[in-house]
Amino acid sequence: MNKKVDFKHISAYEMPEQSPGFLLWHVSTAWRSAIEAVLKPLDLTHPQFVVLATLGWLTRNGDRVSQAAVGTMAGLDPNTTSQIIRGLEAKNLVKRLAAADVRAKNPLLTSAGSAKLIAALPAVEQADAQFFQQLSAQEAKTMLIIFQKLAKR
Repeated sequence: MNKKVDFKHISAYEMPEQSPGFLLWHVSTAWRSAIEAVLKPLDLTHPQFVVLATLGWLTRNGDRVSQAAVGTMAGLDPNTTSQIIRGLEAKNLVKRLAAADVRAKNPLLTSAGSAKLIAALPAVEQADAQFFQQLSAQEAKTMLIIFQKLAKR
């Protein structure tokens, strides 16, 4: 027989909808679904898009960057970053050049990768705009400030 859980004694919230974490989970799940829907026709996963956009941003001035730098900016661990870059390399969207340290790699967008990013970024930004359109301009500004503060943790 299951023991009844008395939430009044174990939770600070009367209802799940009062929990910031629970709400963030729901918002992030809905947002990610919207983003994945626009990326699917472009044959990109959301993590692939994040790495592609991060790599494009970091190398926009012709600079060479390490996989580690891409992972750090994207908020990904080194193993995940490497796996995603390998997947992008298999799609001919990224190539990896050997760095001075033979263990390191310098990823670089290919022409096909640049073209894919040029198609994907506006689609993702449009999906973002549609998703957040119910916020007023002030709410959107406040949300960005909150997200920036939380992202610095």
